[in-house]
Amino acid sequence: MTVVKSNHVTAVRFKQKKGFWKRSLNARTALLYLLPSIILFSVFVFYPMFRTIYLSFFLTNQAGEAAVFVGLENYAYLLESSAFLNSIKATFLFVLYTVPTGIIIALGLALLANEKLRGIGFFRTIYASTMGVSVAASSVVWLFLFHPSIGMFNKVLAILNLPQVEWLLDPTWALLSVSLTTIWLNTGFCFLILLGGLQNIDEHLYESARIDGASYWYRLRRITIPMLSPTLFFIITISLINAFQTFGQVDILTKGGPSQSTNLIVYSIYREAFVNAQFGTASAQAVFLFICILLVTILQFKLGEKKVHYQ
Repeated sequence: MTVVKSNHVTAVRFKQKKGFWKRSLNARTALLYLLPSIILFSVFVFYPMFRTIYLSFFLTNQAGEAAVFVGLENYAYLLESSAFLNSIKATFLFVLYTVPTGIIIALGLALLANEKLRGIGFFRTIYASTMGVSVAASSVVWLFLFHPSIGMFNKVLAILNLPQVEWLLDPTWALLSVSLTTIWLNTGFCFLILLGGLQNIDEHLYESARIDGASYWYRLRRITIPMLSPTLFFIITISLINAFQTFGQVDILTKGGPSQSTNLIVYSIYREAFVNAQFGTASAQAVFLFICILLVTILQFKLGEKKVHYQ
């Protein structure tokens, strides 16, 4: 009897050991497949991030190496710097100008392109074409459009007998001009994603609503927007993050001017690090930007996801 019980215990332990070995083997196999991604993220994401946090507590030399430990003095300097506070204000205004307007325009174009009309494929291609244009090339084109003497916008104003506008030289108009360029750049991507979301909505829902006599606006409010909410949630989140990280069009169009009115935080980081060689304060700004994006993303998930309707 004792021998039977002992054999049973041994068999159970062997079975448990075998099960653990199989589970650990699966885990090791999964890690092996993930290893290339882990290496890439470690080299290009995690190491730069921790290096930036480390440098934010130091004064650095011209080579960007940590020289003098100053603790939180870089952060205290930023909070007292009018230039940095102005860049924060400009960044939030830029986000406010570009994200809602860009998404509304893209949604309107996606609703139009989703209609079953002859030749609508051509317009879909045109609406999405901005995805194929680089930031540098498009910014140069807009630079000519905004030119005070030969630009198309001022020529149209002259035809209408309206006063000329210094689009990129007037602090009142500069940020709006950069925002307009950014909206045009991002519309193609937002349009394409929203169009895909619209085409995934079950057509039977619209047929049932039409039979019941629902108007277009009622169907839009009660069917389209709720069913499109996961796509809208994704687009809003991505657009917010991209807006905070805007750099290329600012560098080409205004160089942060005039009077620092377009000195967005990413461009401020670039100038502080690679023009002024102040890598410590630039790293502190980068950490601040990371915290801002993290908080905005968390708020978006906490508040926005509650209104998302998953099928």
